[in-house]
Amino acid sequence: MSQLSIVIITYNEEVTIARCIDSVRAIADEIIVLDSFSTDKTVAIAKEKGAKIIQEKFQGFTAQKNLVISHSSHQYIFSIDADEVVSEELLHSIQIQKQKDFPADAYEMNRLNFFGPRAIKTCGWYPDTKVRLWNKNLAEWKGGLVHEAWSFLHSKNDRVIEKLHGDLLHYTYQTKEDLVRQSERFAGLAAKTLKEKNVFFLLAKMISSAPFKFIRNYFFKLGFTEGELGFTICYYQSVEVFLKYYYAIELKYA
Repeated sequence: MSQLSIVIITYNEEVTIARCIDSVRAIADEIIVLDSFSTDKTVAIAKEKGAKIIQEKFQGFTAQKNLVISHSSHQYIFSIDADEVVSEELLHSIQIQKQKDFPADAYEMNRLNFFGPRAIKTCGWYPDTKVRLWNKNLAEWKGGLVHEAWSFLHSKNDRVIEKLHGDLLHYTYQTKEDLVRQSERFAGLAAKTLKEKNVFFLLAKMISSAPFKFIRNYFFKLGFTEGELGFTICYYQSVEVFLKYYYAIELKYA
């Protein structure tokens, strides 16, 4: 049976980290937490749960996620966020592949996002398919400071990605204030990467992309079926898109 490293990045995740670690314990041969100097009890809780702790200054989501992988001991890694939980069905699916010595190069799964206690399968939030388990020698995270993307190091037609049964549960926002705060934070981080773009490109994207995002997710992705909550989610998704280009223009001329 192959061994599996669980890798997590954290910053002030005391509310969620214990639940996250507990959900992967049955498949973990080691748990590594890369913490960006949390000011709450995140580190103490993770240590109590048996995780190995490394602390480094936050350099962006892409850099942090690649860095924590570099500290892992095993060939296959499972990358999970501190506010995520492996469902029982997904856990069972991973256990089956682990017993088979992980025959695929990578594994993808659906992610089910929650707003408070409510699972949201509209607004473009589901199936939200992610690759989170893979042979670390074959792939890495790429991208800027935010919205990192998973990618094979070298594109080959014979790479095998298998789909796992079960959802990765993402307890992303508890309140509207959390949604607003995260939208502004992600927009600010994205703007730092975008500021080198041509100003006319940034203006065009700011004007066109935000309404497109709202229309797609609210109407075509059925956000309207969630009532007021669906409107709120889709609205702030579009606000984040608008702000990242607006902030990029501000940075360009700061």
